Amino acid sequence: MIKWLRENRQTVVRGLGSLLALALLLILIQEEGDGQLFSALRRVSIVYLLAALLALLVSRIFAATRWYVLLRSAGVKIPFLRAVMLMFTGNFSSNFLPTTIGGDVVRLGGAMQMGYDRAICLASLVADRLIGMAGMTVALPLGLIPLFSLDGALAQSFTLAGLFQKGMGFARRTLEAFSIWLKKPAGLGGALLATLGNQLFIYLMIYLLLLGIDHRLSYWLVAGMYTLTYFVTLIPISINGLGVQELSMTFLLVQLGGLTSSESATIALLTRVLFVTASLPGAFFLPSILAAMKEE
Repeated sequence: MIKWLRENRQTVVRGLGSLLALALLLILIQEEGDGQLFSALRRVSIVYLLAALLALLVSRIFAATRWYVLLRSAGVKIPFLRAVMLMFTGNFSSNFLPTTIGGDVVRLGGAMQMGYDRAICLASLVADRLIGMAGMTVALPLGLIPLFSLDGALAQSFTLAGLFQKGMGFARRTLEAFSIWLKKPAGLGGALLATLGNQLFIYLMIYLLLLGIDHRLSYWLVAGMYTLTYFVTLIPISINGLGVQELSMTFLLVQLGGLTSSESATIALLTRVLFVTASLPGAFFLPSILAAMKEE
């Protein structure tokens, strides 16, 4: 038992982090009463919920396009549909494996089995993640400006310290991973445009969920709040951001959006549900990917 805990301590710590964050979220909700949460859930318009799911699916296509552009510009002749299939399968795996790295491993394994160059595929996955982070960094001021307007230096100092640490690591990894694409400015530019499209539709998803409970916030404020949540979930203290994403989004919607705790928790929980739902096509694509692997 002790040996197992030592070998899996990172997974255990992340699991405990997720449980702690979920417990804090439940405490926050109970301050208003459990009935308030169910009442907020019943208020969600099915039309806006389906529109939000559609927006998220479009964002996944943009994310797949980002990876496709990186691969093609590096000389990997992968069909667009196959890149989309691998992306959805990776997203599906990320939601049901201990960490988000699980999805990247699935994408890499699938690409390799299909006969694509291992080194370039691996580099493209690193670049894909870094470009996604770069896009979020562009949108970060949308969240920092309203956050810094709140009282309390603790939140500001915590945010700045975390961003500085992440920024230093981001700069180092960027220089290491972009060696191929620095010579391919068209491919790099196309990937950046695709990641911006991905972000815009994720923000639209949350904006539509808010409309679904009759709350009209600024689209750009929604973008800023989700971006802050994204960077918080990069801290490796939970499994796939579970609990931490919901807790941080609930906090920001209350503090910056003016929602009640139950309304904010409803949006946070629905966001998680939609991300999981949008990854389900990966389960349907899995047999096709396996068949393609066999054919290759």
